[in-house]
Amino acid sequence: MKLKPSHRSIEGISTASMADIAFLLIIFFMVTTVLSVKKGLELKLPEQDEEVTLEEKKVILINIEPQGLLTVDQKSVQLSEIKSYLKPKLTLNPGKFVIIKAHDDVHYENLIDVLDELKQARVKNIVIPTKEEIMKWDMTNRE
Repeated sequence: MKLKPSHRSIEGISTASMADIAFLLIIFFMVTTVLSVKKGLELKLPEQDEEVTLEEKKVILINIEPQGLLTVDQKSVQLSEIKSYLKPKLTLNPGKFVIIKAHDDVHYENLIDVLDELKQARVKNIVIPTKEEIMKWDMTNRE
């Protein structure tokens, strides 16, 4: 007895389990993917209370120019020199305020570099004034 070979033609690929495989892959990647949440800058913003007046002798003023030039208390310094300049002043008065006065065209990178240096120097009171506060400060210091 001779059997006839069956020649079936394959009409297509079976896709019955394709949806199952797709869902398994989606679940696998959802479980194994690490979600990174960028926190940004961790700054504790003050609440609006009564206005505090600061005397010029009790603060350290850092100016940041658009080209990245830094002046601390009207003395030109490099970024790496800020900590050594602040250390003796902060040992005398650890609560001393440091005001960062940045020009409008300063790159954020320069401002962040200064903030990093101040954080490493363990400065507790950092002030970044608004334009209005800068104008008031300039007006009171001219008188």
